[in-house]
Amino acid sequence: MTHHPASPPEHLIELGHVGKVIRNALLLLVETVMVPTAILYGCMQTVGTVPGLVGVIVWCLGTMALRWVLGSRVPSTLLLVVGILVLRTAIALATTSVWLYLLQPIAASVLMAIVFVGSALLGRPITQKLAQDFIHLPELLLADARMRRIFIEVALIWGFTRILDAGLSLNSLLSWGADAGVLVRGILSVGLTALSVIGCAYWGWRRIHRIPGVRFRFGLPATDAA
Repeated sequence: MTHHPASPPEHLIELGHVGKVIRNALLLLVETVMVPTAILYGCMQTVGTVPGLVGVIVWCLGTMALRWVLGSRVPSTLLLVVGILVLRTAIALATTSVWLYLLQPIAASVLMAIVFVGSALLGRPITQKLAQDFIHLPELLLADARMRRIFIEVALIWGFTRILDAGLSLNSLLSWGADAGVLVRGILSVGLTALSVIGCAYWGWRRIHRIPGVRFRFGLPATDAA
């Protein structure tokens, strides 16, 4: 009797509606980064730091109120980001110091780097849990040692980019002052984060394709779409 080698198990990864995810991410970027940065920088150049910080809080609370009035769904991610932004701005407003407004996200980037790199070194990459918030990963694939290595690699990449983000932001703040720091933080950090997301996604995509039996499916399954 001829024995044929067992074929590798099939792993189907559901990616959902990628276009919708990208649109929501861009909207989140505009609402929580680009507009608040423009408000604060514009006020600092005209009426002062305190009105700028007040303007950021008013904008954040106003966007939330508008969503609720219109009956739009408020994603938990948006609530979390806006909550952090309002708290960060309130602390800076209480001390009337824009430096605290700028130093808090730098400290957060360092803390994030420690969490991601630390989880990778412990062999329990946080990226594995985060990925499951966006895509469906089969249990059998999650148990695969090759998949865990990919999550570890992505966690290390993300941790390195957060260290780079903190270093560049702090350097711009100390070299050019608070005014330039607001603008640079809003542009440089966003650009670096976007490149980091793209880089991590590409690295993960390329490495996952090397695992036999893996297939990707975009959009919702037919049963869910009905």
